Amino acid sequence: MKLPDEGVLLRIFLGESDREGGHPLYERIVEEARALNLAGATVLRGIAGFGASSRLHTAKLLRLSEDLPIVIEIVDTPEQIEKLLPYLDAHVREGLVTMEPVRILQYRHRSTP
Repeated sequence: MKLPDEGVLLRIFLGESDREGGHPLYERIVEEARALNLAGATVLRGIAGFGASSRLHTAKLLRLSEDLPIVIEIVDTPEQIEKLLPYLDAHVREGLVTMEPVRILQYRHRSTP
């Protein structure tokens, strides 16, 4: 797959404990992005953070360490990212979704012999 020089970065901020159908919501979002043939997705687990509720989530507090911040990043064309937005609107009940323009320098994969 070839991406143009300009694209968009979609960021989805969730809690690790957010679920959908008994599975982690971040897994469901990645599966949906893959089903829609988006270029790729990366899930990052934070060590601390807070959101709209101002409740602190940190690995330092044992009782909150199971609900650490999760960030999903997806880079693709605006048209491809738009395909995922209805799913996010329906399933992200708590969190933050952002989108910003990005300059794509490389998008490569190693060929298998």
